[in-house]
Amino acid sequence: MNPAAGSACFHCGEPLPPDPPRVIVAAESRAVCCHGCGAAAQWIADAGLDDYYRLRSQDGARVDEDAADFGSWDRADVQAGHVVQTDAGRQITVVVEGMRCAACAWLIDRALVREPGVVEVGANAITGRVRIGWDPVRTPLSRLLSRLAALGYRPHLAQGEAAERERRRERNRLIARLGVAVLGATQAMMFAEALYLDTANEMAPATRDFFRWITFLVSTPVVFFSGWPFLAGMAVELRHRRPGMDTLVASSVLLAYFASLFETLRAGRHVWYDAAVMFVLFLLAARFLELMARRQASARLDTLARAQPALAWRRSGDGREQVPVAALQPGDVVLVGVGEAVPADGELLEAAASFDESLLTGESVSVARQPGDALYAGSVCREQAAALQVQRTGSDTRLSQLTRAVEQAQAQRPRVARLADAVATRFVSALFLVAALVFFAWWQFAPERAFEVALAVLVVSCPCALSLAVPAALATAHGTLARMGVLALGADALESLARADTVVMDKTGTLSTGRPVLASADALDGGDPAHWLAVAAALEQDAGHPIAAAFARRDVAPATAVRAWPGLGIEGVVDGEHHRLGRADFAAGREDDGALWLGDGRRGLARFTLADPLRADAGDAIAALRALGVAPRILSGDGVAAVAAAAQALGVEAHAARQSPEQKLAAVRALQADGHRVLMLGDGINDAPVLAGADVSMAMADGAPLAHRAADLVLTGSSLVRVPQAIVLARRTQRVIRQNLGWALAYNLVALPFAALGWVTPGLAALGMAASSLVVTANALRLGRFEESAR
Repeated sequence: MNPAAGSACFHCGEPLPPDPPRVIVAAESRAVCCHGCGAAAQWIADAGLDDYYRLRSQDGARVDEDAADFGSWDRADVQAGHVVQTDAGRQITVVVEGMRCAACAWLIDRALVREPGVVEVGANAITGRVRIGWDPVRTPLSRLLSRLAALGYRPHLAQGEAAERERRRERNRLIARLGVAVLGATQAMMFAEALYLDTANEMAPATRDFFRWITFLVSTPVVFFSGWPFLAGMAVELRHRRPGMDTLVASSVLLAYFASLFETLRAGRHVWYDAAVMFVLFLLAARFLELMARRQASARLDTLARAQPALAWRRSGDGREQVPVAALQPGDVVLVGVGEAVPADGELLEAAASFDESLLTGESVSVARQPGDALYAGSVCREQAAALQVQRTGSDTRLSQLTRAVEQAQAQRPRVARLADAVATRFVSALFLVAALVFFAWWQFAPERAFEVALAVLVVSCPCALSLAVPAALATAHGTLARMGVLALGADALESLARADTVVMDKTGTLSTGRPVLASADALDGGDPAHWLAVAAALEQDAGHPIAAAFARRDVAPATAVRAWPGLGIEGVVDGEHHRLGRADFAAGREDDGALWLGDGRRGLARFTLADPLRADAGDAIAALRALGVAPRILSGDGVAAVAAAAQALGVEAHAARQSPEQKLAAVRALQADGHRVLMLGDGINDAPVLAGADVSMAMADGAPLAHRAADLVLTGSSLVRVPQAIVLARRTQRVIRQNLGWALAYNLVALPFAALGWVTPGLAALGMAASSLVVTANALRLGRFEESAR
């Protein structure tokens, strides 16, 4: 970024027009691209906030000169479900566009605080959220939102606010516990240091007891307030008779605390308050870092959940009205302005338009849509306004279904995580036995050190790193996958994907665009094929197969008694007559020739040929898969000629045409019997059985819903290059998991004998255990940088 560059806007960095407006910032004349950016820059300078331009690491967002009207946000029905009543007034969380760095959050905080009636502001540059507390008596919400928009940060109502508030409460509770632990631990360590320095036992007993009681007082809130998550976790584990990490942590802390209290009461030689509070402090710090890592890793999924706007413009009579999205019904016509998000799934009407689907697909290039094409909630309208007819709203949208599926998958425990938990549980049980043996062994030779050494054994060998090894890596990998445009729906999807050595692909809708075009139409009676095209359009009107797009027409009524025959075709009744559309042997009683036939099952009426172009990056994806050692195969229900042409263009030797779902599944079973790990990539209803039968499966996002339910992963965009990239990430994730598990086990095996020999104090043991957990978490976070290296 170079704000002083003569060819770029000082505020947003976009190219300048021939005669750009200029503003005075920090006593210098600056060129801007438009009056919107000029007004924003001038306001920032006049408010004394021009340090923003020095602090920012990225250019700001371009400011829309036509200010949006946020008056509807003051309505009670719009605020319902989003606003929380507080002692000082009201509080709302909005999602803003254009918050690109910490300097943006700094500017938003200071700009809004200057508005009358604002009680508090909290901007988060990672999640793109701004929390605003205001007094509605002194200022309306619309005024604050207008200020945000005037600075280039267009606000949107945040969806899922209840869940976000709960996450915020969880984070705030953890911060409070961590703060008490830091304060108490530093004080306890200061007093403990005075006791440790009395190596010659010259300190007066009264002074020594004073330091011990003071240490007891500052340690108590650390143990019982800061350490409460571990105490509560131990209660749950013991109730289920499954001792785990919390049991070991809580036991160690309570042993150190109460043993120190006992020694204080009887004026013994040693106390270990410092070990107890340091153990709690270090573990809370590691848990806080893990929480932040998980929040950052799941930021993409949170963004998906918030993508659907809260308000929509619904056409009514001769005008339009702004209504909450929850009020939309199937059949409503919604108007979407340039830069606005599509509020519901539906069908584009009236005119062609382009849409930015990057939030759903991970692809930055806008996609052109024609009237009749499907639009999905969360897409952003570009270049010109659009109208769509609503088909699905709320939880029925594809966005909501994918988000829900990923949330359910992330709630499941993968096989490797369950194995790590089982090992940790057994390790904890064995560690208590080892600590008891160490205690009795030291009791025979140096009873004054027996408890201290046994406590060090418990602390230094706590399997925290072992318990974090898998979840930290998987959370980061799932977040990276989501940013790439791949959603993992199965608990073991990444592990299975990493082991795949063969990929079986469908052709239509997978390797090809899935939008076939009609190349030729011939009526067998020699007449005009227009009538038979109308019959075919009626049969395919409500079909989910990609071939239906080639016959899409809005001026025909759908067929009745429609029945799909997977791998063969479709049949139904049109104008009282029974028709079939599909393979020649199915529709026309002829030998299959690769074309699409219309007939009654015994004789042919018309013959159609279709062209379905391959995806632009299909060749690159195949080459990348080969480079990874994954052998490609094509199994398609399409005709022999079409499949052979696609295979030749892509350089795939192993291919088969006219494959029914049963034949595809049998081919996959044969590969598995030969020892291959099979990845299946498909999109249609007829792919669902083989998607379920493969070792791991991936479905295209615009495919059939049944295919999504059968798949382990969903490719949300149209780029096939994401498939080999996902395999690379899955393999790297498995390496990181093995590294984490290896480090955790090696650390415990090495640290245990050192502690048992008395070479490690409880305080050092707590430090070593926390360092081990941090190493595991930091190693897992490396997976978050994969996306940049893959581009």
